[in-house]
Amino acid sequence: MASDPSDFYALSDLLSPEERQVQETIRRFVDDEYLPLAREHFAAGTFPTELLPRLAGLGCFGPTIPLEYGGAGLNSVCYGLMAQELERGDSGLRSAASVQSSLVMYPILTFGSEDQKRHWLPRMARGEAIGCFGLTEPDFGSNPGGMITRARRERDGFVLNGTKRWITNGSIADVAVVWAKLEDESTGQDVIRGFLVEKERDGLERPLMHGKWSLRASITSELILEDCWIPEENLLPKSGGLKSPLLCLTQARYGISWGALGAARACYECALDYARSRVVFSRPIGGYQLVQAKLVDMMAEITKGQLLSWRLGRLKDEGTMRHEQVSLAKMNNVSQALAIARKARDILGANGITDDYPIMRHMMNLETVNTYEGTEDIHRLTLGRDLTGLNAFE
Repeated sequence: MASDPSDFYALSDLLSPEERQVQETIRRFVDDEYLPLAREHFAAGTFPTELLPRLAGLGCFGPTIPLEYGGAGLNSVCYGLMAQELERGDSGLRSAASVQSSLVMYPILTFGSEDQKRHWLPRMARGEAIGCFGLTEPDFGSNPGGMITRARRERDGFVLNGTKRWITNGSIADVAVVWAKLEDESTGQDVIRGFLVEKERDGLERPLMHGKWSLRASITSELILEDCWIPEENLLPKSGGLKSPLLCLTQARYGISWGALGAARACYECALDYARSRVVFSRPIGGYQLVQAKLVDMMAEITKGQLLSWRLGRLKDEGTMRHEQVSLAKMNNVSQALAIARKARDILGANGITDDYPIMRHMMNLETVNTYEGTEDIHRLTLGRDLTGLNAFE
């Protein structure tokens, strides 16, 4: 019998000592400090903000950000392993760290001025400042280039108007990275630029979004900007065009490919334990062919997904990763995680729908993870374009 049924191909043997230590550290944190709170927060629709300093202290905020800016200076596989263990707890936990790291700290590092980097990145790494990412709008998700949020130059700065929706961390964020169209003075054409909008700015509202059946243990907000003025120095000077926010999404999608495996593992391990102990017709249900077939399918997809994300992480650290490769990993691992959650629920029968077990919580969360930062269909079209050279988006 496999010593670790969730690591059937001994992926741990491919990890460095540092990578294994990172994974074990975050695993202990999730087991000891997050999971005891998970049911309560999911039921209440709240996020355990008291854990934000712990996440920072464990290096979960900006793990790949260079040491000189307060980050942990870890490699991409370490970041992926962190994401996997955090999402084994809950997608909302991983999302909070992912947004902070990939969607706020990354664009400040990549597109920001030296002053912006020195001001924000160390504070964000320590958890003293929380950020959010404002790209999606009520009418523009899969087509972010159609955004209607605009910036115009005024009074040695910019005035922003528009609404962003589905914003993780929005209502608790100290700063938002907001993407808006700005007229280029030399060409007269609209160009998408990134702006830093602090929480105290007049004209910014950040209402919570309610009524979610998914990602309940996550803060989801709107950003409403009505004649919101920010100074010139709040423009991310190196941002320009739709490529800028898409580069940020590539970073986040990489982490999601690992994170979804964490949710899948939680469901699979729960179903495996249940199958070994639940007795029906005089023996454990794990002794029946149909149940074994489901468990084997689950294990096989987790193994393939682990190898996919591990190889992607190595390519990322080598600097050769392409965004289409990220699309494959995000599309495959999230869709398979959702299928695994459904198989696990089936094995548990009626018990699978209760909060005594984590499966329905993960299943509902994965419905959102399967949609955000590129739906499965959008990633298929991205891959189809890469394979054929023909664009099916238009």
